[in-house]
This record gives sequence, C-alpha cells and structure tokens, in this order.
Amino acid sequence: MRISAKRAALWLRKFPRRRVLVVGDLMLDRYIYGAVSRISPEAPVPVVRVTREASMPGGASNVAVNIRALGGKAAVAGMLGKDAAGVELRWLLTHAEVDVECAMLFAGASTIIKERIIAERQQVVRVDFERQVPWTDRQTEKFLAMLAVELARVDGVIIEDYDKGVITQPVVDLVLQIAGKRGIPVGLDPKEGHQLDIQGITVATPNRKEAFGIAGLLDPGAKENPLTDKALLKVGQILMEKWAAQNLVITLGAQGMFLMSRGKAPRHVPTRAREVFDVSGAGDTVIATCVTALAAGADFLAAAELANIAAGVVVGKLGTASCTPQELLAHMKQPAT
Repeated sequence: MRISAKRAALWLRKFPRRRVLVVGDLMLDRYIYGAVSRISPEAPVPVVRVTREASMPGGASNVAVNIRALGGKAAVAGMLGKDAAGVELRWLLTHAEVDVECAMLFAGASTIIKERIIAERQQVVRVDFERQVPWTDRQTEKFLAMLAVELARVDGVIIEDYDKGVITQPVVDLVLQIAGKRGIPVGLDPKEGHQLDIQGITVATPNRKEAFGIAGLLDPGAKENPLTDKALLKVGQILMEKWAAQNLVITLGAQGMFLMSRGKAPRHVPTRAREVFDVSGAGDTVIATCVTALAAGADFLAAAELANIAAGVVVGKLGTASCTPQELLAHMKQPAT
C-alpha cells in the first residue's frame, strides 16, 4: 500500500527537528557541460566545446546535502585535503547549511574530485582525481574523538562507504557502539569488496549489483516480479544475516525497490520515476531520505516509500541532485505513467 500525501507531509514536517550525521568519504563533483560537433583529428574521440562548468558536493557530502534539501539538519564527518578543492567543497557544504565541524583537514592528502564531461545530456567521460594517504595514529585518534562528540548529539547516522579511507573498523565500531547505546537508527551504504565487520544496523541500501557482489553470488538476471526472484530473495537473506540488519532496501532501478524486514514477508515497491535523465546520486537520495524518516519516527515501510518517491524526483534531473519536500509532495500528485 502506497503512502498517502497527507501521511508523507506529516513525516516531512518532523524532518527539521532531526539531525543526521553522515560519516564517510567526502568528494567534490565537477561537471563540464558542452556541445559536440566534430571528431578530434588527433584521436577518434569527440571534441567538446565547453559552455559551462559547475561543482557540487559528492560522495558522502551529497548525502548530507540531500538531508538538508529535505529539511533535516545534516552534519558530515570525513576528511578533506588542504587544497583548493577542499576549500571549495567546504564552502559548498557550508553554503548548503551542512555542519562541517567534523570534516577534518588532512595535511598531505588530496580532496577527491570526480569530474564528468557531459555533452547533449550524455556523459562522455569521467575523470577521477584521488590520492589515498594512510592516516597516522594521531589523526585517527583525533577523528574518533571528534566523531564521538558528534554521535552524542545526533538523531541518526549514515555510514557512507566508498572505500577511500574514512570508513575503517574502528570508525564502524564507534558508530555502532554509541548509536546502539542511544537507540538511534544507523544506515549503511556499503561498498562492494570492502571487508568490514558490521553488525546491528537499522537499514542497508545497496543496489542490485552491489547486493549480489557483497553476497558473493552471480546475478542470473532480474525477474519480471521481484517477489518471485529466488536469487534476489537469497541475496537479501544473506545480507540481512551478514549485517544483523533490521531492514534491507535493495534498489532495482526501473523496478523500484525490494524490501526486507526481520519477521516480515518481503515487499516490492514499484518505481515512482516519471522520466529518467541521470541516476547519479539516486542512491544517496534513498539512504538520506530513509534514515532521516526513521530518525523522525516513521516506520520502515513509510521511510522506504518516501525514499522511493524522492529518488523518482532526483533521477528526473541532470547531474548530482536532491529533492525538496515540496518536490516530493508535488511528485506524489502527478499521475503515474
């Protein structure tokens, strides 16, 4: 049963009173937009004539921006390099009213940049700038101390793992320990291949590819009805056990979401997307909306439905985007296609 607009508005009104911390790898997303009219004489590649450029918070930063866009209070905990990109990302987050007190400046490191070149609404290429530097014991201790202070005053926390150095076992252990004692929801956006012992989360939100990869199973292909997809059900059971999770959301793209909760039958939530221009950041929107809703007191099904609608709004925009309460409610009123 789909959530009503009245009930959705009720939960959204509670978001401004909730503070959610996003712990993870902070990145700067850069977009170079242009037009293609010829092929380069130097190599068989298109020549893009640049018309404009834009920068946006990416990675864990984008999750925090999504929380703010929905009306919640957001904070980030992660690492920034002492460089121009770090200054720019810190300014963008501050401008978006995201608390950056726990965004630790890391001497010798470079802020991660993902640069996308887009022509005629199509991504031509992505260029990644990143250089991982091992944390010293002193830096780790400082970060954990800052993190503990922030965890003591939030209403929910998201572990946003891109396996770039921030999400380590000590960080995970501290998050789960404090969140468990305080009884606040913990969301996990996992990274395939990053082996960590994570037990006792409230919800995880992998996509289908990530879910099968983390479960260690080959994907035989999607079934028309996700509820009759035996392989998907098996993967869900493996992940629920692996993470001792209360709930699981496996995002399925055009098929919507596959939901599992302890002691309850699996459920399928069809997509609420009207049109799809760009799926960049849709997963960020899902976990941001879901955990903020849980922190506001919503039940899991209501939180997942809100996340599904918000994702439907975001994929209709070009580039890393977010969804406002007004856009979410307006989207609910539009007829299904």
